[in-house]
Amino acid sequence: MATKNSINVGIIGFGTVGTGTARILIENAEIIRRRLGAPVALRKISDLDIKRDRGIKLGGVQLTTDVKDIINDPDIDVVVELIGGYKPAKEFMLEAIKNGKHVVTANKALLAVHGEEIYAAAEKAGVTVGFEASVAGGIPILAAVRSGLAANNIKSIYGIVNGTCNYILTLMTNEGRKFDEVLKEAQAKGYAEADPTFDIEGIDSAHKLAVLTMLAYGTPVKFDDIYTEGISKITPLDIDFAKELGYKIKLLAITKMVNHEVEARVHPTMLPEDYPIAQVDGVFNALSIVGDAVGSTMFYGRGAGDMPTGSAVVGDIIDIGRDILSGSAHRSPVTAFRERAPLKIRKMDDITSCYYLRFAAMDKPGVLSRISGVLGKNNISISSVIQKGRGATEAVPLVMMSHEAVERDVRKALDEIDKMDCVAGPTMVIRVEEGKQ
Repeated sequence: MATKNSINVGIIGFGTVGTGTARILIENAEIIRRRLGAPVALRKISDLDIKRDRGIKLGGVQLTTDVKDIINDPDIDVVVELIGGYKPAKEFMLEAIKNGKHVVTANKALLAVHGEEIYAAAEKAGVTVGFEASVAGGIPILAAVRSGLAANNIKSIYGIVNGTCNYILTLMTNEGRKFDEVLKEAQAKGYAEADPTFDIEGIDSAHKLAVLTMLAYGTPVKFDDIYTEGISKITPLDIDFAKELGYKIKLLAITKMVNHEVEARVHPTMLPEDYPIAQVDGVFNALSIVGDAVGSTMFYGRGAGDMPTGSAVVGDIIDIGRDILSGSAHRSPVTAFRERAPLKIRKMDDITSCYYLRFAAMDKPGVLSRISGVLGKNNISISSVIQKGRGATEAVPLVMMSHEAVERDVRKALDEIDKMDCVAGPTMVIRVEEGKQ
């Protein structure tokens, strides 16, 4: 067994998560030492700004503006990358791996797009890449998939993995406010970025889903193969109809195995209001994993922030430290599967779902039957109808809930319906998840 006095760590990036990680390593040093059997020593932190006070007593930690002071230091065991983005984060990680260092990251965007290159480099070098913090912040969801539920064939994973969108939808639901208004408030409170595109258009959720899908099914996942739709088109009208029908609207990340193909999609989804994930509000995240042996499981907690995300980062450092101290570094494969098999990612056109369809229809005889006829012609059966504004001279909302249908059929039908002279504007479509209790 290898003998080592401490696990030495260098952090690249001293922003929000870097600060939280440093704080945990310093303030919880004793409990970490007891759990590990040796201290975890934070030796160096690299950042472009090393002058600003982060409110932490760093003691003997060396601050540097030169990343190579960490990457090339032979005494550093674990390099923590917390700068985010694609470049230069990718180059820093690959160089650290080449130098035989284990790497921990919270960078879901980088892993979603360039993960396979990074995983392959780590396997070749015999080092570990820890990325628990890349999905759902402080919730140990990847550890559950990788270890706790490793005996299961994963049937599905679905849930809320973006707190910004959940906060916006919560306020829209509870206060009846418009999207743009709530977004501005979220930005003012620091829950949304100045450029919120990655959050509100579902891209951040899709990055996280790529990582989850890769671990759950042992297959490489191309980020571009994940269907991605955001919440910017959701209106108070749709939220009110959802309430009337007994649903809530959430932005869900969904991955599931269907007929030996993997579905991976992010989009607004209607859930029965009594379903646990439908009741998760504010900036919180929640995920359900369904396994063939374990059944349905639920994970809930803070999906972002300095301390919750830092908690996941330090958890990875401790796991890597245990392997180093036991002489079994790189004990488990980075991708959780010793043998991986490329699986087909199902095209969105092929998925089946129930649908909420809101038409802007002229209130006159025959319109309902014309729309229903086109839906029926395309194998779409209707479970319920709500029609508002009877007697109005302008277009009024006409809502239909469908039984399970194929996405391709729905799109074909709507292409025809939206061209009708009795329909004003494109139809609003929201997919509905049923029977997930």
